[in-house]
Amino acid sequence: MSAFDPQRPQGGPLPRLRTATRGRLRPGGAETGFLMAVASMTSIQLGLALAVPLFGQLGALGTAGLRLAWGGLLLLVLIRPRLRDFTRQDLLACTVLGVATAGMMLFFMLAVAHLPLGTASALEFLGPLAVSLYGPGGGRKLWTALAALGVLLLTEPWRGGLDGVGLVCALAAAGCWAVYILLTQRVGDRVTGLGGLAVSMPVAGLIGTLIAAPGLWGHLTWQAVGIMLVLAAVSPVLPFALEFLALRRLTTAAFGTLMSLEPAIALLIGLLVLGQTPGLTSAAGVVLVVVAGAGATRAGARTPAATDEGGAPEPRPRAAETV
Repeated sequence: MSAFDPQRPQGGPLPRLRTATRGRLRPGGAETGFLMAVASMTSIQLGLALAVPLFGQLGALGTAGLRLAWGGLLLLVLIRPRLRDFTRQDLLACTVLGVATAGMMLFFMLAVAHLPLGTASALEFLGPLAVSLYGPGGGRKLWTALAALGVLLLTEPWRGGLDGVGLVCALAAAGCWAVYILLTQRVGDRVTGLGGLAVSMPVAGLIGTLIAAPGLWGHLTWQAVGIMLVLAAVSPVLPFALEFLALRRLTTAAFGTLMSLEPAIALLIGLLVLGQTPGLTSAAGVVLVVVAGAGATRAGARTPAATDEGGAPEPRPRAAETV
């Protein structure tokens, strides 16, 4: 049994140590949260690049559904969450988070099937953009505006036409992304470690499997299943775990703004790996989102009260307090 097991009563000094540690690691970790968010986005882009060759065999939905299924199974086996440690509200939040996670990935794949990637990406970013605009603060709105302009310059959505089905799917993916960001922070604050992710991802995997199963029938091979197992570790397991940890250190507004860096990371990977040289418009977009990301990080650290479970200030420790 862990020294920090929520079911085990501890003596006086231990709660004080945990309180002090929380104050140092979470609110003071904006830079660490930034690095985790960047690593998450890089892992997602790498996973997408490695999964492209399987689109022809499994289809976009089949590839996304199989990755979700493997990701949920991996987290369930590695973390082994104990449901008795969750309240009913926590389990409900984890379930809704799993639905939002599945919707975010599946709807975006459908959007890309009907829209140019740049147009779909720009529309999907409306989700994090809405989160970053939430709440007061002119400075935050400045970084959000810079990020939005940078993403528009990067993706150049005006170069492609709009398809009705693609538009609806991209907006649905944006809505799921916004819910994902908000619930990831809530679940991450209330559930110790990555236990919340280990409950939400199997839910997403089950939904992805049920939706993708008809398209996978007759196309699966043992080689494809093995490749997707490896890809599931790269994305979504690693990036989602990093996002859980990043949202314990950053506000949702700062995190939403940081998500604008993802198109810039994709452009950089294209330059370094594929030799795709960006134009002046794309280069200007990179500069804007990097500046917005840096500004959001400097102003995006969470306060000690915000980082406590449930968002409430921590009570004063008692000699026999349960941790």
